[in-house]
Amino acid sequence: MASTRPNQLFRNKSAKIAAIPMIVTALFVFVGGTIWTVVYSFTKSGLLPRLKWVGLDQYERLWATRKWLVSIENLAIYGLCMLVLVFVIGFILAALIDQKIRFEDTIRTVILYPYALSFVVTGLVWQWILNPDFGVQNVVRGWGWESFTFDPLYNADIAIYGVLIAGLWQGSGLVMVLMLAGLRGIDQDVWKASRVDGIPAWKAYIFIIIPMMRPVFVTTLVIVVTGIVKIYDLIVAQTGGGPGIATEVPAKYVYDMMFQANNLGQGFAASTMMLVTVALIVIPWAILEFGGSKRHD
Repeated sequence: MASTRPNQLFRNKSAKIAAIPMIVTALFVFVGGTIWTVVYSFTKSGLLPRLKWVGLDQYERLWATRKWLVSIENLAIYGLCMLVLVFVIGFILAALIDQKIRFEDTIRTVILYPYALSFVVTGLVWQWILNPDFGVQNVVRGWGWESFTFDPLYNADIAIYGVLIAGLWQGSGLVMVLMLAGLRGIDQDVWKASRVDGIPAWKAYIFIIIPMMRPVFVTTLVIVVTGIVKIYDLIVAQTGGGPGIATEVPAKYVYDMMFQANNLGQGFAASTMMLVTVALIVIPWAILEFGGSKRHD
């Protein structure tokens, strides 16, 4: 076993040599930039970075700032609702399309199309749709329901749910495609066996199919969660963080601190907290996916 490792090391030498510039760039830009950000989060950097150490002062100020706390609360609400709903909607759509329906390619393309749009376009589209003057509320009132009210983006208590609608509209198609790929990878003999045993379709999905799709669910979870943590452009395009600070999110807080308030230290501290959040998701996933397979080998 050990004697074969040197041979494997020198296999595909050309491909490995060609990958060196990319690896060096990644180490220098991403890893180096990450370390630089973390280091300067412990400094009193203003308009320009400077090595004036203040310890944990930036983090203490961060967690004492109402705007940051509101952004964390909004991210938690948006994230939990998005995770549950996008998985449910995406899986149901995939299960329906997996029934070999007519015009499957067209339907799949239509559902996936919103994901091809940028978050800026999505935010502007849904800003118009949810506008009470000429959006859904205006249309329904035009039908005779004069008392109908639907203006989530103008109500600070529920504004984040207006953003959620736009996020679900764009993200459900991606989850549907990933789930559909997982469903198409299930052996048809499994379905035949479940039908022979008289297992209802819903039970087959819950107790047989979904457990078999664990790798697909885990990968989709990582993609969705990392997208949730760094959500920025949808918020800026749709609400600008308003009304007030009702739809503030951590990524927007970082941008505001670094480029509007000229407080790089506070922005670095906030981005470090975002990095920690992503690391807490990605590292366990990597261990689960790759560590487990190595132990199995």
